Amino acid sequence: MSDRAERLAAVRTRREPPKFRHVAVRRVERLGPRMARLALGGQDLAGLAVELPGASVRLLIPSGGGDELVVPAWNGNEFLLPDGRRPTIRTFTPRHVDAANLELVLDVVIHGSGPASDWAVNARPGAPAAISGPGRGYVIDTDGPAFLLAGDETAIPAISQLLEVLAGSRVPVPVQVHIEVAHPDGRLPLPDHPHAKVEWWDLPPNAPTGEALFEAVRGSNFAPGTNVWAAGEAAAMQRIRRHLFEERGLPRAHATVRGYWKHGRTGDAEATADA
Repeated sequence: MSDRAERLAAVRTRREPPKFRHVAVRRVERLGPRMARLALGGQDLAGLAVELPGASVRLLIPSGGGDELVVPAWNGNEFLLPDGRRPTIRTFTPRHVDAANLELVLDVVIHGSGPASDWAVNARPGAPAAISGPGRGYVIDTDGPAFLLAGDETAIPAISQLLEVLAGSRVPVPVQVHIEVAHPDGRLPLPDHPHAKVEWWDLPPNAPTGEALFEAVRGSNFAPGTNVWAAGEAAAMQRIRRHLFEERGLPRAHATVRGYWKHGRTGDAEATADA
């Protein structure tokens, strides 16, 4: 193989994600009209540790709305089923891991019709699934003077984790929280924090996803040295990233901005991008 061919092959080949662990649904709870909480359990969860808030796991569910779970193979670039189709995989924040009871809890946004949303609504105890992960989490700067957390409904689980950790800090710091919801009934109770100011923003009719969140971040005042964490629709996160770095001059080390999903795309891979 030529040097050029080797370089191209290296570019195409991606590191294989952690193996899938078989699980089954244990409980399903509706947190609100637009959010379902699923408890998944199984012996394969032994040894799974999620040490940082805002981490991620891949959820594999049966394809095509069936009941049979087929674990795909990694081809060096993506997961594929034996017949060449892409499996149904979505990425979520692991809300809680109970190592003693071999249980993992995920919060899933219910939004119209989509494979993961439909599955979460219809899942019954015993339904099969699989988990791969965890992916990277967020290392909290405990010496930071303040935090700004921003996201859409998909970021509520991670924002909840961050609030829990920040509230437990030796010296709790001020936290601004901005969350955009597509409908007012998407608002959910958040963990208590003695110095957190939470603002919910309803997406205006016909406005592009992330518009209200972007305006909230742009209109916010925060002191120098504030740490910013934001996550949500990928295009909106790009706008927020440019605003923070190019317009505000925020040091890149002070911001983590993650694209969780892409508007209009029904593909299996989640769009993720960190600043």
